[in-house]
Amino acid sequence: MTTASALAPDTGFDTIPKDDKRITRGWTFYDWANSVYPLVITSSIFPIYWGAMVKQVTGTDSGKSPIDFLGFQVPGSSLLTYAISAAFLIIALISPFLTSLADFSGRKKLFMQIFCYLGAASCALLYFFTPDTLTLSTFVFISATIGFSGSIVFYNSYLPLISSEEKFDSLSARGFSMGYIGSVLLLLVCLGLIMGHASLGLEEGFATRLAFLLTGVWWAGFAQIPFLTLPADPGRPAGSAADDSGWLLNGFRELGKVWDQLKHLPNLKRFLLAYFTYNMGVQTVMYVATIFGDEELKLESSALILTILLLQLVGILGAWLFSKLSERIGNTRALSWSVVIWMLICVAGYFVQAGWSFYALASVIGLTMGAVQSLSRSTYSKIIPENTPNTAAFFSFFDVTEKLSIVIGTAVFGLIAQITGSMRNSILSLIVFFVLGLIFLLRLRGRKLRDEPTATDAPLGPPPATPNVGMPASTR
Repeated sequence: MTTASALAPDTGFDTIPKDDKRITRGWTFYDWANSVYPLVITSSIFPIYWGAMVKQVTGTDSGKSPIDFLGFQVPGSSLLTYAISAAFLIIALISPFLTSLADFSGRKKLFMQIFCYLGAASCALLYFFTPDTLTLSTFVFISATIGFSGSIVFYNSYLPLISSEEKFDSLSARGFSMGYIGSVLLLLVCLGLIMGHASLGLEEGFATRLAFLLTGVWWAGFAQIPFLTLPADPGRPAGSAADDSGWLLNGFRELGKVWDQLKHLPNLKRFLLAYFTYNMGVQTVMYVATIFGDEELKLESSALILTILLLQLVGILGAWLFSKLSERIGNTRALSWSVVIWMLICVAGYFVQAGWSFYALASVIGLTMGAVQSLSRSTYSKIIPENTPNTAAFFSFFDVTEKLSIVIGTAVFGLIAQITGSMRNSILSLIVFFVLGLIFLLRLRGRKLRDEPTATDAPLGPPPATPNVGMPASTR
């Protein structure tokens, strides 16, 4: 009987046509569908609502007041960052299983759907978030984050399967732009409900919780477009029913093989080190920006949410501009410039006050946040071995790297804020991550992104169906 470990990863996906407009358009619609989670839940409405619930629970006017969580006294604002850390630690631990499911089960779409529905249902369940359910709602929030992150593993792994390499940057940027547009539309609807709750005869808390319900419905509903257009799962080949423990645990073996290959892929190793460090800062800022504005700057909720809306609109422009910049000066140079800008953001964040300086800083954050995410995804797609037979193994390694960086970044941010009593100190400390990321990126300057294969390179899984000929021209 054929064992799972002997099966060709991504079996059945090798016939997907490259750059098929129907498939690529459908793929970008998952960004449209799921981007409402990071905007409505993690970036704008939920953090403000969280702070309000903490104030009600503690009977104070500060969202940083300690609350009892499972017998521990934790500042409310730090608890939210710790919840984010916990969610991403869980997803980092289960990503190897997801790798195996994606590569060896032949069911990328099925498991993308499972995590999508888990996240969407959890968002909808936040409708029941009240002061009495704060502890339970914390775990529901963690579940929503796991659903979002888990589905992204499978979503990202489709990119090199459906697109030719020269279109990685533009397709990745188009996906992020679709996400910004879709999430902004839903945010406008949610803002209309919350700000116009009185005229609609709704209580403000109810209108806010209704926004969480709408987020789940939007996510699951529009996800049907990519689910209908992405290639059907081929399933596992006949005669491949090895014992399930073998192919489930194979994800860890595949990550081990990726780790072993890094010895022979120095440029990939340098990029992953750079991504791991600068992503700690980028993602942490994105997750804590709203609660920072709420607690440190004492901004009104409506002004804060409108600022987040500004970030999304500017983010569309930023993703497009840096995509064009990367075509002119190369991926690593464009990423280096974005990291330098993020370093300046940290310094400015320490001194920023409510008013024009805050809105100016928010505009710069919006300009660079989509750019660095889009370019990181497309650069990684270019740098992994060409025609690798199991893209999900490499993208799961990328995903584990991302999630662990978020765990460390948000945990450090929350810990420094808890110790010093100020999130400004936490913001300033993030500059260390960007400096390290820039150093690793600069080590890629002047180099061809994809490493030339050598005779000592151990293949990751079975050999590709077609020979690996014609390395692309230098892309820096």
